[in-house]
Amino acid sequence: MKFSSLPASLEAALAERGYAAPTPVQAEVMQPDAIGRDLIVSAQTGSGKTIAFGLAMAREILGDDEKIGFTESPLALIIAPTRELALQVSRELEWLYAKAGARIATCVGGMNPQQERKVLRSGATIVVGTPGRLRDHLERGALDLSGLRVAVLDEADEMLDMGFREELEEILDATPEGRRTLLFSATMPRPIEALAQRYQRDALRIATISEGRGHGDIDYQAVTVSPPEVENAVVNLLRYHEAETAILFCATREKVRHLHATLQERGFGVVALSGEHSQSERNQALQALRDRRARVCVATDVAARGIDLPTLSLVIHVEIPRDAETLQHRSGRTGRAGKKGTAVLIVPFSRRKRVESMLRHAKIPANWTDAPDRAAIKERDRARLLEKLLQPVEADAGDAELAEQLLAQRTPAQIAAMLVQAHRASLPEPEDLIANTPDARRDAQNERHRPGFEDTVWFRMALGRRQNADPRWVLPLICRRGHVTRNEIGAIRIGPDETYFQIPRQIANRFAAAADRSARDGSDDEPVAIEVSESGPREAARDNRRQHRGRDNADTPRVKAKPAFKTFDKAKGNKNGKPGKPFKGAHKHKRP
Repeated sequence: MKFSSLPASLEAALAERGYAAPTPVQAEVMQPDAIGRDLIVSAQTGSGKTIAFGLAMAREILGDDEKIGFTESPLALIIAPTRELALQVSRELEWLYAKAGARIATCVGGMNPQQERKVLRSGATIVVGTPGRLRDHLERGALDLSGLRVAVLDEADEMLDMGFREELEEILDATPEGRRTLLFSATMPRPIEALAQRYQRDALRIATISEGRGHGDIDYQAVTVSPPEVENAVVNLLRYHEAETAILFCATREKVRHLHATLQERGFGVVALSGEHSQSERNQALQALRDRRARVCVATDVAARGIDLPTLSLVIHVEIPRDAETLQHRSGRTGRAGKKGTAVLIVPFSRRKRVESMLRHAKIPANWTDAPDRAAIKERDRARLLEKLLQPVEADAGDAELAEQLLAQRTPAQIAAMLVQAHRASLPEPEDLIANTPDARRDAQNERHRPGFEDTVWFRMALGRRQNADPRWVLPLICRRGHVTRNEIGAIRIGPDETYFQIPRQIANRFAAAADRSARDGSDDEPVAIEVSESGPREAARDNRRQHRGRDNADTPRVKAKPAFKTFDKAKGNKNGKPGKPFKGAHKHKRP
């Protein structure tokens, strides 16, 4: 099928960009039964959906004319979840409607709102923006939607996942009743169905992806590792694939910072994207990837939404996605526009069952394997290096003269060896990984202690997450109170209202005596009591669950639970039972 029945200006724009035939989703929205109707389109990222809704709304924007005159209010509104996706949509629509004379206004966070309002007042034909910024302009009276003919929700499921339901409803409620609503979403959860029922009429459903949520152009791999080996596995995966561009997904900003620093130290060209980066920093990072100055991007889920990098061929899930939809959206950054891609999940031994369940739910077949070791990487390096060095080159007179001088002083074999070494020197070294054996898996699952911690005693203190307990200051506090070093403290478990930690049995009595003395010496205004725990954190957690189950039963009288430990200092709560202020001692030792 070819592009047909389109205004001449759009056909010319598509021809200039090399579009010979429409993608499946583009072909579907141009079918006769789709013209003029509300649409619910299920299409994967990278399928050409931006051009698809650009073509679908052509009749509403152009009518029977080839040129667009001045409009007092926008004719089309496109809402996208992120700044990057909104900017990408604007760039696509600009060239598509350039010959028709359309004016595009982009309204996103991080940009100058006054400049955006000026563009809106100048007669924008199409407005593209993020929900928060669009609602702000709407409430300030800068965005007039009274003449709107078509509204497009791009990646609607993502916007709902990000908590933009209220903004979307306020914006759509301000649009005319007779406008078209085009809803594009990779998945169709219940909230999307509810949104469609409220704001669409007799919508036509278009599905261009199979029932399974995985992408056919993506090779899914699941790599099992020991929990401490996750970062080493990342290094080896990057070295094994040597992708032109790769993106690594983490769950938190802290993890992004840490992994970004780790990879920089190892010699990778890497950039970071997270919510703590400004729009300018995000633009610079993306430009570095497009210019090939960087090949690896470490990002959080929200920061990476809407990123479109044509050379992206590898996605690594450093931390397991929270659900099947997140897995799909992360992986969908690659395997776009018919290109092949690879998505790798790094799975600690203890999380394998959860990942297997997620993959079954997503109907994604994955190849379970081990992380590539040094030998596999070296073998790939040899093949890639040989291919690269055997490629024909054009040498100018200066290069030829230098080559003659080298041949006069070294043998061809020596020159070849020097060339190989020079190429290898630019590659980060692979890591040595623990072999994926039954013993290694058993050790990881049993949380094998380091030497000297085979026999330990659990201690407990009344500080937890609700009192802002953090390992960065809890560890120095334990050292100071018990007169021990960091190397003499084992595992630390921080719960909601208490923290447990291990001390080797041979020094446990000495530690307990020192902790008791330091509590009485007056160095702290409110000393935190530290004492031996006979049960440890697991037994305490089990008792806590039993108490909560008893309280949830309406037929069970509420009996005050007998404390498992003797009374000691604790944070005071308010009358509503909410946690009170942290310990003064906690504040004192928060930054050792």
